[in-house]
Parts: sequence; C-alpha cells; structure tokens
Amino acid sequence: MGEYNFDEIHDRRNTSSIKWDFGLERMGRDDLLPLWVADMDFKLPGEVIEDIVKRAEQGIFGYTDPGESYLSPVKEWYKKRHGAEIGSEEITVVPGVVYAIALAVRAYTNPGDAIIIQQPVYYPFASSITQNGRKLVNNQLVYKDGRYEIDFEDFEKKIAENDVKMFIFCSPHNPVGRVWKKEEVMRLAEICKRHDVYVFADEIHSDFVFKGHKHTSFLTLPDEYKAKLIVGTSASKTFNLAGLQVSNIFIPNEDTRKLFRKENGAAGYEQPNVLGMVATKSVYEKGEQWLDELLEYLEGNVSYVRDFLKENLPQVKLIEPEGTYLIWLDFSEVTDDYKELERIIVDKAHLWLDAGIIFGRESALFERINIACPRQIVVQAMEQLKEALGD
Repeated sequence: MGEYNFDEIHDRRNTSSIKWDFGLERMGRDDLLPLWVADMDFKLPGEVIEDIVKRAEQGIFGYTDPGESYLSPVKEWYKKRHGAEIGSEEITVVPGVVYAIALAVRAYTNPGDAIIIQQPVYYPFASSITQNGRKLVNNQLVYKDGRYEIDFEDFEKKIAENDVKMFIFCSPHNPVGRVWKKEEVMRLAEICKRHDVYVFADEIHSDFVFKGHKHTSFLTLPDEYKAKLIVGTSASKTFNLAGLQVSNIFIPNEDTRKLFRKENGAAGYEQPNVLGMVATKSVYEKGEQWLDELLEYLEGNVSYVRDFLKENLPQVKLIEPEGTYLIWLDFSEVTDDYKELERIIVDKAHLWLDAGIIFGRESALFERINIACPRQIVVQAMEQLKEALGD
C-alpha cells in the first residue's frame, strides 16, 4: 500500500468542472458517467496543496515572470525523467500546449501551407490547422492486429507531394496509446530534416509510460534534428493542473524560438498565471512519489479493463496501451454504424466518452475512455457497458 489513496472519491460537481458539471450544456443530459476529457479525478499531494495555499495567503497576485527558481525544477524534471538537457533560455511559458500549437502554426507557416498529422490523433491538431487557414495533410496510422504503426513511406511521400511545412507529432500518442520507439522517432526526424519541415512534438503525456516502454523525447536526439524543433510539455497533464494554465514550451534553436515568441507577443500574452507557476514548481520538486504510485494504480485500472472485456465483452477490443491514461477501444464487432455506436454508449450505457469520429474518419467505430479515476468508477463504467451490450 502506497502513501497516496487513489481509491478515494472526490465530488467534483459544482466546481465548474467541464468533465462533471456540463453534461446538460454539452450532451443535453446530466445522467451520464463522464470518462471523456483528459482530466484526472485524483487530488494533488498535500504538500503541493500547502505550497499553493501558502502563496495564496500572501494575498497579492500581481504580474509575475518565471525566474530561475521556477525554471530549475522544470529542467531537473526533464533531465531526470527523460534524459533531456534543457537551457533556461530555451523555455517559453504559455497557458497551454494547444495554445502553443496554434501559435506555432501561425509562426512557422503561411495561410494555405500544408501541415501533416497522423490520425487518429488528438482532435485540436486538426482544428488548429484548418481554423488558421492551413491545409491539413493526414499520414494515417496503420491499424493492424490490434496495434498502430507509422507508414513512413506514406509520411515522406505526402510531405514531398504537398510541400509540407510543419509536422505536429503526438508522443506518446493520444488516443492510440503508442509510446514510440527511439528508431521510430529518429526516422521521423530524419525525414523532416531532409524536407526542411518544422516539428512540433506534443509530449504532454510523456510522464505516463507503462512498464516495458520508454519515452524518447525529441529533445534527446542529436542537435542536427533541433533546428526547427518545438516541444510542448506541461505538468497540467501529469498532475492535473490544466485549470491553472501553465505549460512549458522547449525550443532549442534561437531563431526558431524568436519566431515563436514574436507570435506569442502578437497574441498579447506575457506573464503566466502565478499560482500555476507555484503549482508546477511544487509538483516537480515534491510530486515524484505521487506520480510513481499513480502509474502503478493506472496500470491496475488498465488490467481491470483488459480482464473485464476478455471475460464479459470479447467483441470489444482493447488496443493495448503503452502509455497515457486514455484507453482506445475498438467496437467494430459491435456495429458498423458510428451513430448507432453513439446511441449505445450514451442512451444505453449512460456513458460520456470521446467518440472515435472526432479523432479522424477512419476511427469512427472506436471510443476513447479516460481511466484516470478511482477504480470504483472504472468498474461502474464497465458494468454499464456490459448491461448496454447485453440486451
């Protein structure tokens, strides 16, 4: 038994939680068990909460910049956990990684330029491209024998044919759960370098890697692959700090960094959220044991779902996750109509999940489930799904 109790249920209703309080507004009903948005239902370590409260009690919340006392714990975390050497000057603090992706789209490409992604992938990638007037190019991940792989030949072909200017990479991958091997990351880097393509590596899930796998950060590749590299990170995913709006963007090359910061200035953003910085500093200094225990707990949740499906719902296929706390389920043996699948999930199972269609057309018969919650909730969700599919 660890120091932290992840089985404890915390009532998050009436806290303006988009996960728990907006069923009526977003789904038209409030009787759904929410396991959709990538937001955990676990409480921060007490020592971190104490640091936030202590700073709040000072009572003055003026403009604040991230000095070395903030940057040092960030750098130490990525060096210890991921082997990345980062200079203080390489870090730009922004409200979120999605915000940073949109900035990068505007900073490094022009309207009409092509940007490549690998669907099924986190849906703001696509909207950041299309809503900024750029051309979306898709290098579809290959789904075979319950596993996803990269089609490298198609990746390079699409880059060349479309004169792609930028690649948005999800690593570890949301929603398919792949933790990319070093040789896969290197091969992508080589192709992008060969074609002079900017790489935005969204590594926000990098702390969620299961046993037997290792995250390879783009920051650990040789310097020759870093001239046009932007890496998006945040404690907001690892420690559930999204509401405090602080993310750290690592840009090794000075010229690439200047372009990003110019676009950030054009957006009118300067000083970060002071409590977000306090929380980020605190979790990186004091949260490692909490995270290690959380990873064990999440693996237990995955094991529960794996066993439950095998015993009760063999027609629902688990895509074995290597990382993240998001499970990707294949319902193609249940129905061939994604609208019918949604009716089953919502109207019969009374679950609020993320429908596969939003991650790309070819994943319409999949569902993404967030299992970063007390096991009691995971059990309830699986039972509701069983009852819905047993009729």
